[in-house]
Amino acid sequence: MPYAARSPFQALLVIASAGLLLFAAGCYRGDAPAAATVAADAPPVADLDYMQATPIGNPPTGYPWIANLKCVDLDQDGLMDVVFCEAKESKVIWLRQLPSGKFEEHVLADNLEAPVHVQPVMGFSHPGRIDLLVASMGEVFPNNDKIGSIYILENDGHEHFTKHLIIDHVARVTDVQAGDFNGDGKLDLAVAQFGYDQGEIRWMERTGPWEFKSHNLLNLSGAINVCVADFNGNGHQDIAALVSQQWEEVFLFTNDGHGNFTSKVLFGSTNEDFASSNLSVCDLNQDGRPDLLYSNGDGFGPSPVPGPRPWHGIQWLENLGGGNFRFHRVGYLAGAYSPVGVDLDGDGKMDIVAVSAFNEWDKPNATSLVWFRNDGHENFTPHVLAYSPTHLLTVDAGVFGKSGLPSLVTGAFFGNPPYDRISRILLWRHTGSKPAPDHPTAP
Repeated sequence: MPYAARSPFQALLVIASAGLLLFAAGCYRGDAPAAATVAADAPPVADLDYMQATPIGNPPTGYPWIANLKCVDLDQDGLMDVVFCEAKESKVIWLRQLPSGKFEEHVLADNLEAPVHVQPVMGFSHPGRIDLLVASMGEVFPNNDKIGSIYILENDGHEHFTKHLIIDHVARVTDVQAGDFNGDGKLDLAVAQFGYDQGEIRWMERTGPWEFKSHNLLNLSGAINVCVADFNGNGHQDIAALVSQQWEEVFLFTNDGHGNFTSKVLFGSTNEDFASSNLSVCDLNQDGRPDLLYSNGDGFGPSPVPGPRPWHGIQWLENLGGGNFRFHRVGYLAGAYSPVGVDLDGDGKMDIVAVSAFNEWDKPNATSLVWFRNDGHENFTPHVLAYSPTHLLTVDAGVFGKSGLPSLVTGAFFGNPPYDRISRILLWRHTGSKPAPDHPTAP
């Protein structure tokens, strides 16, 4: 979740073809070994009857700040739950699914100083238990103070959590992920620190149960996400990172297996308003190599909030092996956030779902939740699943019902007006209708 500092801009007319012209004009830089490819954005399909939303958890009070959520069976009872960060209330909360299908809400930790990312990890403290890694910014909106921190919530095996403060008084932390980077059998940490004028990518070597030694990988402001996987196929866990603000770059840090990393730029935009928002791992073409999904649509920053841009949308960085990637434009989405790889219709092809956090919400046809449906050849048609509610910042997928098809869970972040069509946490289930044909329809 990025929180950028940009000068105010006048709202631009959002036209997908204009986005194509901007891409074709050469907004790429970096040392990606394969040339960036650009395809015309497909027109959207209105598919509003495909999924239906149900509120879960407590109803909204005021304007929620749901910064991040994850679908996870936290108590391992066979029923999918949800954990999420409420940044305004500085809480990490568990929505536990009951056998009845209802959800009860439990605060797992509070006083976390603007938590913006929660990551479930199996076996961090004890085998067979799911702990939670929490990135806390200290302050969501621009601030250059050293107010960031990292917490680990230790599970006692009965879903009672002990809060461990791992590091504090650092540049604002936006993401933390686990991986064994030095091959010692212990899980270390990869960390993104947005900061403001000063930020950082680091990995933290585990030296004791709750002790870590920091190793710097990059000193740039605007780090949003870190992703951990064996990206170059050498058997060691690497780190990919997204850095926004004026940099707008995706980095790959390849690991030699001993915690020594070599960096390269996989993608970069010369457009300082490119508005990078999220990075996630997904084997989109199912070739056994982890790819990266990349969204740009950020609007956090000084008031007035920037509106949609023609270049907003979803990108796919295809892993070609050996640490080489190819850029693909997936499609347009104003204010794009939180791309997730999921086979939403159960046809065996990996699709992408994303939300819009910053859009022209005074317009009834401003898209809120979009499914980019894969034809099996990695050509994507956007299906608009919802125009309301608005301000959706985070989405994840999980199987919540007996159908076996994945459902979606969304969280809303109302950091700017208009303050209507409000939601907090929504569970989106399949209605049983078939997907609309992949051809454009009027909204």
